[in-house]
Amino acid sequence: MNLKKLYNEKLTTAEKAVGHIKSGDRVVIGLGVGEAFALTDAMAKNSAAYKNVEVVQMLPLGNSEYVLPEMEPHFSYNTLFVSGKAREAVSSGRSDFTPCYLSRVPTLWSSDLPPDVALVQVSSPDEHGYCSLGVGVDYSKHAAEAAKLVIAQVNAQMPRTLGDSFIHISQMDYIVEQDQALIEIPKPSISEVEKAIGEHCASLVKDGDCLQLGIGAIPEAVLLFLKERKDLGIHTEMFSDGVMELVNAGVINNTKKNYNPGKIIAAFLMGSRALYDFVDNNPMVAMHPTTYTNDPYLAGQNDNLVSINSCVQVDLLGQVSSETVGMTQISGVGGQVDFVRAAAVSKGGRSIIAMPSTAKGGQISKIVPLLDEGAVVTTNRYDVQYVVTEYGIANLRNRTNRERARMLIEIAHPKFRDELKEVFKSRFNADM
Repeated sequence: MNLKKLYNEKLTTAEKAVGHIKSGDRVVIGLGVGEAFALTDAMAKNSAAYKNVEVVQMLPLGNSEYVLPEMEPHFSYNTLFVSGKAREAVSSGRSDFTPCYLSRVPTLWSSDLPPDVALVQVSSPDEHGYCSLGVGVDYSKHAAEAAKLVIAQVNAQMPRTLGDSFIHISQMDYIVEQDQALIEIPKPSISEVEKAIGEHCASLVKDGDCLQLGIGAIPEAVLLFLKERKDLGIHTEMFSDGVMELVNAGVINNTKKNYNPGKIIAAFLMGSRALYDFVDNNPMVAMHPTTYTNDPYLAGQNDNLVSINSCVQVDLLGQVSSETVGMTQISGVGGQVDFVRAAAVSKGGRSIIAMPSTAKGGQISKIVPLLDEGAVVTTNRYDVQYVVTEYGIANLRNRTNRERARMLIEIAHPKFRDELKEVFKSRFNADM
């Protein structure tokens, strides 16, 4: 096979490539930093040529013009995680939300949501004709394998990550060469409340543990307090700069992992250019689809797996709502339940739900008698183990309803405890 000839035969412009999308097609777009922005922007500019093109995606970070009100005749948007511009589109009824565990999203492409077109962003090909999906393997690899038409943006600034991350140029129908700087996500500022939460969470982490954590102030705060730990490992859906910094400090080396020893396992990345350079051709980092990273059975093969996730509310029964405010969808399940269950089957595993005790500048308690009307239970009370606020740690596993309520009230904000104690007295016919 003459790889150079094959590659050149598939080369085209973004405008011409998206011209092969037809009205009524289902188009799957990569998530986060892995989105092929040159292609999605070109598709939006070509909107007049389409009617009812269904766009399926998680976590858009680009211009996302296909979700705008004026695009409704041309695009229908189906998101698997409500964020950014998708929130307004979903709340207005203009777009749809499909609930799905992140571990199962890639299987949608071979079952309920078969794609006509996959738009992917990849690294430059190697000498064997393989391009890497770089920072966004997640569900994109399965989408490219399932789609009738694959359009790839080859971006020389996309790192070549290793693992199950490769697509051969023979699998691509059209190739668009366009170099673009990858979107960088700045490190969040960390408040004193978040530092206190991070310190409590870190107290549950032991030398040699394997961690799953995401992006945001609380995960970064946890990492601040792990600098004295030894031989930590990572098996997660995504990671950011804080993990890289602990690798460079010698804290994370993956040597104690019994499953994929020596490897950081992840599905996608978001962070700084330094992070993207760190993972480029780095044999310590193995990127995989979420069918691998998030499968509770596979992730649970890691002994001492510690999962750390956040939420919107916890009620006195220990039910966790992480994706809605009342009836308003504001995010999605992501990998929270996948990893809570993975930690449950892990030998020595622990799962943590961490959150500030209040919201809206301290006006409302996040520990509540009952979840708000219409709120979705994301992680049910049978799966929840540790709940952490800035006021402490509640271990709910194998506790009675009464014990759970007592422990949660003890880590609620002090100004809401009396109110919660009255609810406790009424519900359980007993004093605290």
